[in-house]
Amino acid sequence: MGGVACPKEGPKEKKARAREVLKALKAAYPGARTELRHENPFQLLVATVLSAQATDKSVNEATPALFARFPDAKALAEATPEEVEPYIRRIGLYRTKAKNLVALARRLVEEYGGEVPKEKEALMRLPGVGWKTATVVLGAAFGVPGIAVDTHVARLARRLCFSEAKAPERIGKDLEALFPKEDWVFVHHALVLHGRYVCTARRPRCRACVLAPYCPSREA
Repeated sequence: MGGVACPKEGPKEKKARAREVLKALKAAYPGARTELRHENPFQLLVATVLSAQATDKSVNEATPALFARFPDAKALAEATPEEVEPYIRRIGLYRTKAKNLVALARRLVEEYGGEVPKEKEALMRLPGVGWKTATVVLGAAFGVPGIAVDTHVARLARRLCFSEAKAPERIGKDLEALFPKEDWVFVHHALVLHGRYVCTARRPRCRACVLAPYCPSREA
């Protein structure tokens, strides 16, 4: 796709373009949500930790058996990493993730009664949980506004000329400045889906893209 030649536009023009992007996303992805399968905040937290440097598909293949064996924080807290590893062996970095999940579960039991905290700072103190994971969990589980940034969201933010930043947190702030707060969680999920299936890293499907009319990076 080459380098992105971003247009010279002021804040008003960029916000106007963002409004059109939001309309197109809402039409294309009504009710957009995470593709990680979960039934409660604890399962979402575990699945999101597992999804780092892994596909949602590989996580969804592993979690049914994992959650059947360790249905809640208490059960996982009583396990050893070695007992968790066989359930997530096909997921990248599984040994590190097994250690983090057990430590995370123990922290949840010791400090939060086995429940997932609803504060970002508290979540980010948990082993294996960074800014992106905390933002995803807060938005998807509790409806707390925020635009989490993964590789898909970062790619679309760059191609749409909505952010030139490289740090995920900075990209998130740039995007949040363009979209209404009540739409932040939706924007995250819609951009992830669009990046996963249409605006892919290689060979983006520009001719099938609903955002093409508003995208400076579109190919003819």
